[in-house]
Amino acid sequence: MNESSHAPQALALVLEADMEVAAVLSLQLEVLGLESRYYRRSSSLLDEVTRRPPQLVVMGLEMGSEDGIALLRRLAATGYRGWVLLLSGVERKIARIAERVGHTLGLRMLGCLDKPMRLADLRRCLGNLRVGRESPAEVDGDPVFSTEELDLALARQELTLHYQPQFELSSGRLSGVEALVRWSHPELGLIGPAGFLPLLTLAQGKRLTRHVIELALADAERWYREGVTPSLSVNVTADDLMCPDLLALTRRRRPGDPPLVLEITETAAMQDELLGSEVAARLCLGGLEVSVDDFGVGFSSLSRLQVLPISELKVDRSFVSHLHEESQDAAIVEAVALLGRRLGIRVVAEGVEDPGALELLDRFGCTHVQGFGLGRPMPAAAILELGATQDAMRASSTFSGASLGITP
Repeated sequence: MNESSHAPQALALVLEADMEVAAVLSLQLEVLGLESRYYRRSSSLLDEVTRRPPQLVVMGLEMGSEDGIALLRRLAATGYRGWVLLLSGVERKIARIAERVGHTLGLRMLGCLDKPMRLADLRRCLGNLRVGRESPAEVDGDPVFSTEELDLALARQELTLHYQPQFELSSGRLSGVEALVRWSHPELGLIGPAGFLPLLTLAQGKRLTRHVIELALADAERWYREGVTPSLSVNVTADDLMCPDLLALTRRRRPGDPPLVLEITETAAMQDELLGSEVAARLCLGGLEVSVDDFGVGFSSLSRLQVLPISELKVDRSFVSHLHEESQDAAIVEAVALLGRRLGIRVVAEGVEDPGALELLDRFGCTHVQGFGLGRPMPAAAILELGATQDAMRASSTFSGASLGITP
C-alpha cells in the first residue's frame, strides 16, 4: 500500500443554514478528497478554526441573524490563513461585494458558488487548492519574508520572469506576452508574486520594475533574432510611471522593435489628472504604449479615455469568466468592446478560462484574448517555440488540455 494513503485528509469546515445543501456539499468534498465538518452556528466554526485551522472554509452568505460578510470579518480576525469559498443564493452583485471584502481583509478567496452546487463547478473553484491530503504550507499561508531577504533576492537575481501569452482572436496567432515575475527561491522553489510583492518597500518596488523591464527586453531581443515579435507588456505602478529612470531605460529600443506596453490598473491610471495626461503623453512620445489593466472594476470617468493616450483596455477577468451564465457580465464586456472600437483602442479579454467563450468574445468585438484556458505563464524559451507556431492559440490550448471547439 502506498504510504501517502495513510496521510490525513485535508480538512474543510462547512457553515450553511440549509442542511440539505450542506449534505450534498459534504459528499462532493469527499469525492474531491477532503474531509468535511458541518456547522450551523458561526461561533462553533470559529472555535474550530482557532483550534485546528482547516485548509478550506466553505460558508453561506445567508446565515439568519448574522450575514456572511460580518462573518468574513470575524474569520479574518482569528488570523485564519487558509482558503475561503462562498455559497450564495443571492444576487451575484452581493456575492462579488462579499468576495472583495474578503480580499481586502486578507482572506484567500476562491470565489462564490451558486446553490445548488455542481461537482464540476466545485472542482473548478478548488483548482488552486491541493485537495486530497493535508498541506501544512497552504494551511499556514505563504511564507513571510524580511526586507533583507528581498534585497538579497534582487541582488542575487533570483527574481525571474514567466510570460502569459496573448493571442489575436481573429487569427489565433501569438500577438503579445505579459511579463510576470516569479521568485526562484533556493530553498522553497518557485514563488508566485502574491507571496512577496505586497511585502516590497517603495524603493524595492522601483528596483524590481527596473529589473523586470531589463529581463523582459533581453528576452524580447532573443525572440526578435529568431523572428518571433510579440508585443511585450510589463505591469507598473503609478510611482513607477512618475520615475524618470523608466523612460531612460525603455529608450534603448530601436525603430521597428515590437511594441512595449506598460500596464497600469484602472484606479491608478484615472486617479491623478497629471499622471493621466503629462506622464502618459511622455511615455507615448518615447515610443511606448499604455494599457489600462482590470478595466471595469474601478470607478472612473469615461471621459478620461477620450483624453488619455491609451492603446489598450484589458477587460477584467471577473466579467469574462461568467459570460455564459451572467447576462449582465456579457453586456458589460460587449459595451467595453464597442467603446474600444469606437475610440480606436485595442480590447483584450483577460482571464479566459473556458475556450468556449471565444466565439462570444469575437462577436462582441474583443480583438485579443489571454487566460489560463488558452495558455499558462511559461518560460521565455517556451514563448519562442509558441511564437513559431502558425495557430499558436490552438497549439497552446491543446497543450494545456483544453479544447478550442469551433473557434477560429
